[in-house]
Amino acid sequence: MSTPTAPLPSPTPAPGRSLSAWWQATPLTAVFAVFFLVPLALIVMVSFWDFNEYELLPGFTFKNYIAIFDGCSNTTEMCVTLKTYLSTFKFCFMVWLITLVIGFAVSYFLAFHIQSSSTQTLLFVLCTIPFWTSNVIRMISWVPLLGRNGLVNQSLVGAGIVDQPVEWLLFSDFSVTLAFVHLYTMFMIVPIFNSMMRIDRSLLEAANDSGASGWQTLWNVIVPLSRTGIIIGSIFVITIVMGDFVTVGVMGGQQIASIGKIIQVQTSYLQFPLAAANAVILLAIVLMIIWALTRLVDIRKEL
Repeated sequence: MSTPTAPLPSPTPAPGRSLSAWWQATPLTAVFAVFFLVPLALIVMVSFWDFNEYELLPGFTFKNYIAIFDGCSNTTEMCVTLKTYLSTFKFCFMVWLITLVIGFAVSYFLAFHIQSSSTQTLLFVLCTIPFWTSNVIRMISWVPLLGRNGLVNQSLVGAGIVDQPVEWLLFSDFSVTLAFVHLYTMFMIVPIFNSMMRIDRSLLEAANDSGASGWQTLWNVIVPLSRTGIIIGSIFVITIVMGDFVTVGVMGGQQIASIGKIIQVQTSYLQFPLAAANAVILLAIVLMIIWALTRLVDIRKEL
């Protein structure tokens, strides 16, 4: 009869190893605290301050948050804040949808139709060429193309397609959306392409051997396995578009409202507590969107 053996004690980590791990995490923790936590804490603190035309008045008041939603209880007409958020969400949704379609198509072509890794690298570098210049330069480059006397309108009038220049090509919702898509499509391409390159090609062969059509393979195999990249790209695009004010200001001709633009205007008028309150609300909304997206897939598998 065998006697039961006592379980072996779990190995205890060496004291030096634990201390070394803390030292390795210290630089990243310090950078995170100095450049994120401290500024965030200051913004939240200032959002509860009061102000006048000349100075900030430290204290604690909900005046700024109340002012932001002033008039929103009126059921007959939508308040300015809700209209601005609705405009921001509209741009966010349109840009997200267009960049998703373009990003998925480009990634699919690079991942499954280009067999040579050198050709993939070359085409991928070509996609990054616009990022070699400033965002502002790339954005302003649309002005001489889409303006009333721009190249596009001259071509349309010259071809007899329209009798007079099209006004809505520039300083409109169309131009803002076009600029957003031009600037941020790459943020959707990279994570989706990365996810597609990790797909086991034997799964595609198995789907083909099972008689699945190309669309069935795409919808039932490639799309689910690319979901992590789609979520990461969506987080990038949505986060940037929600807080952008330069693109909206330049391509919208200072006529289109967005939350980022309101914060920028309030800051220029030295209304820092009011701008900070708007920033806190915007941050909370963006974090809720990110939280909802991360519930759909475990993005840690991709990182």
